[in-house]
Amino acid sequence: MKNTPIYVTAEQAVSDIQSGQRVFIHGSAATPVTLVKALLNRHAQLNNVELVSITTLGDIAFNDPAVRGSFFFNSLFVSAAVREVVNSEDGDYVPIFLSQIPQLFRKNVLPIDVALVTVSPPDKHGYCSLGTSVDIARAAVDTARVVIAQINPRMPRTHGEGYVHISRFRYVVESAVELPELNYAAAGNAATEKIGQLVASLVEDGATLQLGIGAIPDQVLKNLEGHRDLGLHTEMFSDGIIPLIEKGVINNRLKKLNAGRSVTGFMAGTRRLYDFVDDNPTIRVMDIAYVNDTSIIRQNPKATAINSAIEIDLTGQVCADSIGTYQFSGIGGQMDFIRGASLSEGGKPIIALPSVTGKGYTRIVPYLKEGAGVVTTRGHVHWVVTEYGIVDLFGMNLKQRAKALISIAHPDQRESLERAYAERFLKNKITQ
Repeated sequence: MKNTPIYVTAEQAVSDIQSGQRVFIHGSAATPVTLVKALLNRHAQLNNVELVSITTLGDIAFNDPAVRGSFFFNSLFVSAAVREVVNSEDGDYVPIFLSQIPQLFRKNVLPIDVALVTVSPPDKHGYCSLGTSVDIARAAVDTARVVIAQINPRMPRTHGEGYVHISRFRYVVESAVELPELNYAAAGNAATEKIGQLVASLVEDGATLQLGIGAIPDQVLKNLEGHRDLGLHTEMFSDGIIPLIEKGVINNRLKKLNAGRSVTGFMAGTRRLYDFVDDNPTIRVMDIAYVNDTSIIRQNPKATAINSAIEIDLTGQVCADSIGTYQFSGIGGQMDFIRGASLSEGGKPIIALPSVTGKGYTRIVPYLKEGAGVVTTRGHVHWVVTEYGIVDLFGMNLKQRAKALISIAHPDQRESLERAYAERFLKNKITQ
C-alpha cells in the first residue's frame, strides 16, 4: 500500500527533524533552498544535527554564527557555500571518490535519517524526477528513513534513474523558485582560452568526453565544433555542451554503452540548460555509482577525461582538493575518470591547469604544499596541459617528468623550478 504524502509548509515539513539526526541535502542546482532555510531557522531548537551533501548552491547562510552551533556540516565535496564551515570546528570533509559515496548510504556507513530533495511535479502516474541531480541523491532517497520533497515546477523532468514516486515522500512542500544558476563562460581569460585550444587538439573524432567543473572545460567545448561523432559520458553537464549536441558534433553514435544518448550524473548552469534537458530523451541522468564506475567508463571508445587541479609537483602528483591543509573542494570524480580513461581503448586522461594562480604563484611546484591532498597520484597521471604546452608523463621517470613539466611552466617560474630540479635530482645525496 502506497503512502499519501502530506502537503505542508516548509516550516512544518522540517519540524520533525530532531537533534542528533543526520540530514542529507540534495545538491547543485537541485539544492532545496526553501527547506534548508526553514531547517536552519530552527537552530535554537536543535543541536548536533549532521548535514551531509556534496556541492550546495543558493543563498543559504551555513556560515551564520548563530546557525553553526546547532549543526555540523560533514561535507562529501566542499563548495563555496560551506567552505568556511568545513574548515572550522563546526564541520569536516570526508575524503572519498564520488563513485563510492552511494555506498556510504547503502551500506549504512552514513545512514540517513532525513533526506531533503527538490523534485519536479509528479506526472500522471505519480512519479516525480530528481531533475538536475541524480548523482548521490538516488541512494539517499532509496535509503533515508524519511524523505521530504520540495516540489518545484521549475525543476526539469529528466530521463534516467531519477524517478521517485510521490508516495516515497512523508512531507511535500510546493515552492516555485528559480533554480540556482552558474555561468562558467564568464570565468574565462586568455590563459584558459589557450588551454581550451590545446586540450581540444588532443580530442580525437569519435572520442567519449568527460568534463570537470569550471572555465577550462567550458573553453575546451568551444573548440570542438570541428570534431565529429563525439560521445558524452560525464559526471557533470553544463551549458557549453548544448551547441555541440545541437550541431550534431556530440551524437553518441559510436559509444558502446548508451549509444545515441548523453550520460551524466548532474547538471549545473543557466536556465537555458535546464530548459534544454527538460523531458529530453537523448539525455540520461544516472546514479553516480554507475556514471563514475571505471568499468563502465573504460568500455566507451577513446574516453577522454578533462579535469583541472590546484597544483602539480615535479613528479606528477596532482593536488585538486586543498590548498595546503585548507579544504577547498574534494576528490570528486577526478580519479574515477582519470583511471577509467586510461583503461579505455585510445583513452586520454588529461589534467589541465593555468601555469600560475591569479596572484602569479606557480601551479607547477617542486613540492606540494604541506598538508596538501594528492587526488591523482603520479602513477595515474598522463597528459598535463597549461597555456604553455602539452606533455604526456606516462612512462617517464622522475627526472624526465620534472623536465617535461618545467617546459610548460610559466616562463617567469622556470628558473626557480630548474634550481629545485638540480637540488632534488643532481646533488649528491647522503643516506643514513
